[in-house]
Amino acid sequence: MEDLNDQDILTKVTRYNLIRNQRMIYIDVHERVSGNLAGNFLAVPNLINIVAKQEHQGVGDTEAEALKDCLAKIKDKAVENIFPEK
Repeated sequence: MEDLNDQDILTKVTRYNLIRNQRMIYIDVHERVSGNLAGNFLAVPNLINIVAKQEHQGVGDTEAEALKDCLAKIKDKAVENIFPEK
């Protein structure tokens, strides 16, 4: 896209909500529009202003693959262990 800077990344985002132990985790699945991501789709757990550690983020060629990869990585993990410590 010509209106972006060379290093800019533009994504389209779909949001999922995961409720675990009465706490809500958002999972934003980013579809690459322009720029470089780890894959065509990247699923990122977050608490709005806190993004999950990279090892808990899912990657895939489709939205479903990225979400499935992410969910597999965070299965059986406590919410506190998904996000970086302060």
